[in-house]
Amino acid sequence: QFEDIYDFHFGGQPYIAGKVPDLIKTETQKLMLIGLIIMSIILLINLRSILSVIMIVMLIFMSMLSMMGLLGWIFYFTGSLYFFFTFVNSSMPIVLLTIANSDGVHVITRFFKEARMHKNVKLALSKTMNQLSLPIFLTSITTTAAFLTMISSPIPAMTGYGISIGFGIIWAWILSCTFLPALINLINWNFSKAALTKTSLLEKIVHVFAQNILKHPKLVLTTGITILLITSLGIRHINVEVNLINLFKSENIIPKSTQFLDREMAGSMNLMIKVNDDLKEPTVLNQMVKIQNFLETIPTINTTISIANIIKEMHQKVMNDNPIFNSIPASRDKINNLFTMYSMSGNPDDFESLVNYEYNAGIITAMMHTISTKDVVRIASNIENFLTIETPNLNMEVSGLMIFLKDFVSLVVQSSITSILMSIIIIIFIIWIFFRSWKFGLLSIIPLISAIILNFGLMGWFGIDLTHFTALLTSIIIGVGVDFSIHYISEFIHYMKNNTAKNEISMKVVDNVGYPIILDVCSNMGFGALIFSSLIPLTQMGGLMIIAMFSTSIGTLTILASIMEINKHKLN
Repeated sequence: QFEDIYDFHFGGQPYIAGKVPDLIKTETQKLMLIGLIIMSIILLINLRSILSVIMIVMLIFMSMLSMMGLLGWIFYFTGSLYFFFTFVNSSMPIVLLTIANSDGVHVITRFFKEARMHKNVKLALSKTMNQLSLPIFLTSITTTAAFLTMISSPIPAMTGYGISIGFGIIWAWILSCTFLPALINLINWNFSKAALTKTSLLEKIVHVFAQNILKHPKLVLTTGITILLITSLGIRHINVEVNLINLFKSENIIPKSTQFLDREMAGSMNLMIKVNDDLKEPTVLNQMVKIQNFLETIPTINTTISIANIIKEMHQKVMNDNPIFNSIPASRDKINNLFTMYSMSGNPDDFESLVNYEYNAGIITAMMHTISTKDVVRIASNIENFLTIETPNLNMEVSGLMIFLKDFVSLVVQSSITSILMSIIIIIFIIWIFFRSWKFGLLSIIPLISAIILNFGLMGWFGIDLTHFTALLTSIIIGVGVDFSIHYISEFIHYMKNNTAKNEISMKVVDNVGYPIILDVCSNMGFGALIFSSLIPLTQMGGLMIIAMFSTSIGTLTILASIMEINKHKLN
């Protein structure tokens, strides 16, 4: 009722925590819908079959519903905070969509290719599933295993993220091998339609692309490695940003309100130092004053307050408001008398935010402008160094939003590195077990390692921050990258076991898996719609996802294909 009279500006973590859920819901629903529409159009143009597009979309929706349902049921039965749908989880539907889409595209495109050759639905479907059942199974369990490594993440929300999306991936695999083939078998396919009589334009382009790549494998490999080395230099320039306020575009209400509070008020970020000592001792209070004086020299800190401020003001008042006595009394008795006077004349509850009733624990609170995580880390380190050197005998605990952000930086970096290393080890192990060759295990991780280097390098060169949201892009790269490489390696092994001529294997492999890989990439370009989000992490994820899809696919069809072509006589 006062909004027409006054301007209201809200800030602080409670406000952001309350505002963000609706924003996430609105943004994700809108952009996912746009992405799905674009994806469906691209699939329709290339597959030339409305029924096939509908089947892929059904597969995606059923996988997504199962994932979100599991998240809800686990939270319902356990009440675990790990299974909240948080800001971090907003990328879950996008990640699962890319993986479920990949399974559907591989099955449909392979079926169409076999149907053109045999003109028989059951035979084409049988050959399709015989060839794809193992690679789809392997891509599903390797990707699930990669996401389950999030259980070891120091960030609690990642645990629920990994478990839920892992379930969604497994469900997508089950649907791809049961529901999708059943639908294909039930449809009365018209073999006079273009989809079942002619190759698409994209198939022809991929074929020409493969011919040129495989004619000069060493040149392609050298060029690819050179690009990766140059790009990798950008990794050292990556900046970590975990302050939620800095993750919104400037026109959003959250940064606008925060800027007002920073400009006109005390600020929206805080630092709190708890002093556990006898607060009736002059030396302790003087040390608190010393700490406050240092904090106030930091440009971003607007004001500080502690029980020492109250004692100084009371001391001045009892000494006839003489400014000379705006200081801590020299004796413990005088300080005790001031506390007694206040307890008799004032409200004892006023002290609760500054000191406890036993006077052996007090809080120094500093209010400051909102700053970047990089500045937070620098300032927090300077403060901690000051406290260690200048007040070594004071028993203190440092906390507040500022320290939380500083600690969260290391958690994000640690989580990313742990996830990458564990995922790579697990993938190598799984591929080694099923293909019975450590060589193929190492080959399977080449595209995803290349893509990880490329993406993080570009993040550094283009100033894209590493956040707890963009860090999840690693999971997308691993999930999609290993899918592409497994399909390639599985097809290569199939032709090798069938005694196909060595000089023909690579060309046949690229002809069979190159088209679905590129179509998968192109259809997922629709989720570049995330670029238009008002949330900076989703905007960045949209751009990086496009790069990730291209880097993993091109990495498979160039670097991996070149290595396997060069070493084809050594691969048994």
